[in-house]
Amino acid sequence: MLYYLFEYLDKHYSMAGAGLFQYISFRSAMAFAFSLLVSTIFGKQIINKLRNLQVGETVRDLGLEGQYEKEGTPTMGGLIIIIATLIPVLLFAKLHNVYIILLIVTTVWMGMIGFLDDYIKVFKKNKEGLKGRFKVIGQITLGIFVGVTLFFSPQVTVKEKLPEEQIVQLTEVLPVPSNHFTKEIKSTKTTIPFMKNNEFDYASLIGWMGNKAKDYVWIVFILVVIFIITAVSNGANLTDGIDGLAAGTSAIIVLALAVFAWISGNIIFSDYLNVVYIPNSGEMTIFISAFVGGLVGFLWYNAYPAQVFMGDTGSLTIGGIIAVLAISVRKELLIPILAGIFLIENLSVVMQVSYFKYTRKRFGEGKRIFLMSPLHHHYQKKGYHESKIVTRFWIVGILLAVLSILTLKVR
Repeated sequence: MLYYLFEYLDKHYSMAGAGLFQYISFRSAMAFAFSLLVSTIFGKQIINKLRNLQVGETVRDLGLEGQYEKEGTPTMGGLIIIIATLIPVLLFAKLHNVYIILLIVTTVWMGMIGFLDDYIKVFKKNKEGLKGRFKVIGQITLGIFVGVTLFFSPQVTVKEKLPEEQIVQLTEVLPVPSNHFTKEIKSTKTTIPFMKNNEFDYASLIGWMGNKAKDYVWIVFILVVIFIITAVSNGANLTDGIDGLAAGTSAIIVLALAVFAWISGNIIFSDYLNVVYIPNSGEMTIFISAFVGGLVGFLWYNAYPAQVFMGDTGSLTIGGIIAVLAISVRKELLIPILAGIFLIENLSVVMQVSYFKYTRKRFGEGKRIFLMSPLHHHYQKKGYHESKIVTRFWIVGILLAVLSILTLKVR
């Protein structure tokens, strides 16, 4: 909203300083600062309100040290992240931008699913919360919306790098060509990490259909989007198990995605780094900055010992946002590396459950790979303090984020 106001003031009245709102870097900084203030200042009020409503965590006996100390700690703290993200976005972002619209819808939709799950657990006293099939239906619905929008919206386009020989010809005619990209086109291509010719077209998955592949590739694309959103949101949900783990890990992942969004939306750096230029995608940097501010502000209260838990309200929202960001900047194939913490948490549960069922069926007694799953609980069972576990997971997350960014050059 402020963007449009200052754009009007700059255009009609040449107001001093109003032109700053045209710069993504300035608006991103403002969004981060404003989000951090909202989450830290109003976060305390939200926590007190949750405590007055007796929105407390119910602890199951998992045999973990210190778990009963968390009994009664307010949950649904994901509301802090959601509010601290949306307010700066509404103030500083271009609200007509298709990527911003997608991210706002994702935040609200996944927040509603998570809130409903927490509400059933807390107020209906049902420990199971929202039934799994309804969560999946909600994730699939969002996946369909995101996939259809990204595939069919005329605002979602790319500019591909021209072949080397064509660039040479242009240089001979124009000593300094304006850019080395094609005109804006629709494309189902994405990026493969560590590959020199690093573009992968989803149409190739149904290449056996010949000329009809282009007519049906939208189905493949939407199915991929649904899978990614479901997997990443569930991964974030599983990672939210000890104080500060999900919020800190997510902030690291999202900061790396900010680099990709900014580069993909900047034609100069896209040209230099030989990546697909995605017009208007740089605007996502404002959303990401606000989101990081909300995560860091929430971490102020969620760091050990936590004064509030994010609940599914926060964890499902975080996972959904990360998935949509990665798909939008065409870095979804990097998710196993970038969101490696989420992946290993997911895999630890799958491995534990599968192995237990297999050994019980074959030997009559179920055996376990880990002392407990998800993986962070395994280390708690081994006697590590949760602060040490969280810090080490953060370090691993930083290494994975750096490795992901290095894929821009290492091919």
